[in-house]
Amino acid sequence: MQLVCPACLTRNRVPADRLGEQPRCGRCSTALLSGHPIELDDSRFDTYTRHSDLPVLVDFWATWCGPCRSLAPVVAQAADALKGQILVAKLDVDRAPATAQRFNIRSVPTLVLLQNGQEKRRISGALGFGPLMDWLKRG
Repeated sequence: MQLVCPACLTRNRVPADRLGEQPRCGRCSTALLSGHPIELDDSRFDTYTRHSDLPVLVDFWATWCGPCRSLAPVVAQAADALKGQILVAKLDVDRAPATAQRFNIRSVPTLVLLQNGQEKRRISGALGFGPLMDWLKRG
């Protein structure tokens, strides 16, 4: 299985049966599966989302958005609960306008589930942990 380091963007091969062993980047030793959402920007987005074999849940958000702030702890909880199954990332639409435009983000918060950089599904608006987990299981 290939995972991209959230710090240096190096592609790392990790046997699927060793995902639970806290794999680290072979280049910089950063944990590949931290259990926390990682911050992406326009320059890092494609490398991280296209070259990781695990699905990536991206939270498109904005600092001025109240519902985004209420969704943030839910996204963080999901990152921890799904560690080793799904990677979780956040993208501030004001700091990464090109990526937000490319994904046609019209409202925030919007959650987009990607597999190999391709959108599989999306949902807009704030939701709780249970509904988020149900949405992820359905897709």
